[in-house]
Amino acid sequence: MPKAVITYVCSECGVTQVRWHGRCPECGAWGALVEEAPAPVTAGVAPAAVPALTSSAAVPLSDLPPGTEPRRASGVGEFDRVLGGGAVPGSVILLAGDPGIGKSTLLLQVGYALACAGHRALYVSGEESLLQVRMRAERLRTMHEEMLVLAETELETIIQHLHLLQPAFAVVDSIQTTYDGRIESVPGAVSQVRNSAMRLIRTAKETDTTILLIGHVTKEGQIAGPRVLEHMVDVVLELEGDRDFSYRILRAIKNRFGPVDEIGIFEMTEKGLDGVPDAGRALAGSEREAPCAGRAFTMVFEGSRPLLLEVQALAARSYYPYPRRAATGMELNRVQMLIAALEKRAGLRLDDQDVFASVQGGIKVKDPVIDLAFCAALISSALDIPLRPDEAFLGEVGILAQTYPAPLLGRRLTEAARLGFKRAYVPPFKGEKPKVPQLEIISVPDASALSAALEKAPAVSKGEKK
Repeated sequence: MPKAVITYVCSECGVTQVRWHGRCPECGAWGALVEEAPAPVTAGVAPAAVPALTSSAAVPLSDLPPGTEPRRASGVGEFDRVLGGGAVPGSVILLAGDPGIGKSTLLLQVGYALACAGHRALYVSGEESLLQVRMRAERLRTMHEEMLVLAETELETIIQHLHLLQPAFAVVDSIQTTYDGRIESVPGAVSQVRNSAMRLIRTAKETDTTILLIGHVTKEGQIAGPRVLEHMVDVVLELEGDRDFSYRILRAIKNRFGPVDEIGIFEMTEKGLDGVPDAGRALAGSEREAPCAGRAFTMVFEGSRPLLLEVQALAARSYYPYPRRAATGMELNRVQMLIAALEKRAGLRLDDQDVFASVQGGIKVKDPVIDLAFCAALISSALDIPLRPDEAFLGEVGILAQTYPAPLLGRRLTEAARLGFKRAYVPPFKGEKPKVPQLEIISVPDASALSAALEKAPAVSKGEKK
């Protein structure tokens, strides 16, 4: 019997190499090759014959019945929103997030909501005992007779329970702890994760069970395991947020059955994750009564919902040879570009100043409309100009400090007026300026005009309120 050949599999692209490399020759990822020992091959065994056709048969696409795939709404509104209205039967969903962010809590609540709606739910725990799961369920008040719990990591046993119980919804916590005894590698290895996911996906299609896999993440924030895992599943969700804040953002990275630009907003409480009813006000600071230097408000779009965000900037004297630049919730390279543009075009002296930028609420913002708010906050901090709490800043800023209009600007302005803002700084309009009741609109073509407008703007007196 020949020895088993050790191969090395890239956890990023899935390519197999016969020798270890520090850098994957296929995708260029460093340190991504992981040792994998396949099952030994018996010598002298003839290749298997081509199997006969089973009951499955190819059919013309036009002969399939029309209509959309039915969905199971869980009753957790923010979770259903991200999925596009609910989970599709037979689909496999991967949920990833940092440790302690609330993945297990969220799915335990989703399973309980489905159980209350008359659907059987199965929670498979590979990291906690049955008693530990019960303690958490009692704290979250998610006890139900149709909510079944199984403490198991062996893949074959999990699949047998799925066929036996026929649940509508099953959680596997986590895919990295699940292992197949027929594969000679430890749980969490590339071959184990790939094989476990492949067999669970096949089981989901056979039983019409919606299976939700919890995935670990690496220190870089990537989903642990082979990259092919994200390609195999139907939906990839990410639960993000700062553990120092109470809000969590559920975001769809991939969705075969719905949009990928929707988000769900939850607030972590002692009773679990609660959906936020008014997302427009959720992520901004609650104290908007007094003017403040270094704080500006903007209106970003995540999916179909506008969100009010509070952007803070601080410019302080530096005691280092090279001033510090730090950002939370914004891309650091973007922040550095905007600082350089303000120095060049607005005349700010920031070469001896440490600059810190932060987006309140723990959310990571990619909408470029936040640029103008950051510039206003930084100008306000550097020149010590308090900004009024009823002012909003909506616009993108380019590398030459010129401003550009944001998409859906009319809807952003309307939402700003609904939330009580009286003045909005925006880029110049190419067409007709929108008319929003009780909202003064000020056009600023570049950062220099923004700085001049902020210096001329009337301040709020101490006794005046928003």
